[in-house]
Amino acid sequence: MAEKKVQWHKVADSINNINWQTNNLAIVDVNGKTINLARTNNKVFACAHKCPHASGILADGFIDATNNIVCPLHRYKFNLTNGRNVSGEGYYLKVYAVEEREAGIFVGFEESGLGLW
Repeated sequence: MAEKKVQWHKVADSINNINWQTNNLAIVDVNGKTINLARTNNKVFACAHKCPHASGILADGFIDATNNIVCPLHRYKFNLTNGRNVSGEGYYLKVYAVEEREAGIFVGFEESGLGLW
């Protein structure tokens, strides 16, 4: 099986240059795509902008005590590392790779066979 290519996009110069809301979540546009960033334990995670269940805006939710992102609409919880739904409903949240480099914070999108993410 062919290894998937990742296209990296810089989202900020540093973790402190992201426009964080008081809930440690932020909405950013990356190369024409709106995504959500989450900050927990001084680490950045990236995921889809909307919940896969009912399209709740995840930046309006919160991060719980076990570092899951919680949707504001129905309180569905998702693991920020792998996107698994941990509250039992069976949905998956799209998550993206994040690298903190000397040059800044980068988010990676997998390229599909059509040159899209």
